[in-house]
Amino acid sequence: MLLCFFFLDKGLWLPSQTVARAMSSSGGATPPYTTLAISRPTESITHVELHRPEKRNAMNSAFWSEMVTCFNELSEDPECRAVVVSGAGKLFTAGIDLMDMMNNVLQPEGDDTARISWGLKKKIRKFQETFSVIEKCPKPVVVAIHGACVGAGVDMITACDIRLCTQDAWFQVKEVDIGLAADVGTLQRLPKVIGSQSLVNELALTARKMYADEAKSSGLVSRVFADKEAMMAGALEIAGEIAGRSPVAVQGTKINLIYARNHSVADGLDYIATWNMSMLQTEDLMKSAQAALEKKSPKTKTYSKL
Repeated sequence: MLLCFFFLDKGLWLPSQTVARAMSSSGGATPPYTTLAISRPTESITHVELHRPEKRNAMNSAFWSEMVTCFNELSEDPECRAVVVSGAGKLFTAGIDLMDMMNNVLQPEGDDTARISWGLKKKIRKFQETFSVIEKCPKPVVVAIHGACVGAGVDMITACDIRLCTQDAWFQVKEVDIGLAADVGTLQRLPKVIGSQSLVNELALTARKMYADEAKSSGLVSRVFADKEAMMAGALEIAGEIAGRSPVAVQGTKINLIYARNHSVADGLDYIATWNMSMLQTEDLMKSAQAALEKKSPKTKTYSKL
């Protein structure tokens, strides 16, 4: 059992599993959102929960725009230093809500093929931004997956920084089964996440299910938990470790990791040199060094908001 403790805004110390239990039992979506429940389990951690449990957290039209609004706000929120994403109900997500999205995709508007095509491209790029905004958010995002993660759910989790799942979780690149190639991130990010092009090809071309043990061995997830409660406690623990460190260091690390993934080693080294010529001029460096000299965790230091 995880016994990590967190300090809540009300001034109470509670075990992380107690917080996780509260996180998993939210009453509904958080206005103005209709598909997301947003909470702040600790002062510096934001929990974003996919919240259409009655629809298996299927992604309807509102979801695609609400995620963009949510993560753009989190990117600019100086209080938020780490994000946990999870799904309400019996599973993480069933993917795209086909019935809701049918009018958007299957009945495009336009006077001719060229104009219809331009309109479809704009829609696809809009859908792509729903998950790219997670990657663009400088705050590290920990995603906690239980049960099914289907279709667009895989697109979504590959844009997150740290992936956890339960023993009963399974993953499916479903798009070929509904007559299309995945177009919002899986085919671009999954090969860089798991590192085996052969396995990516197999999953994407056959739409077979990948279960938790294989997801762990292939690198899709870094940890597997017995159940959702233990997983949410683990997600909070990781997010707490991140949030307790210098936001200058943490956010700079995420940005440079993503840059390095998409560029050569030489380009990455040049980018981090340019980055740190200004970011090294921070009081956080001295505070963290002092903690190391005192043989204490950097979490014992107070860092300014960013």
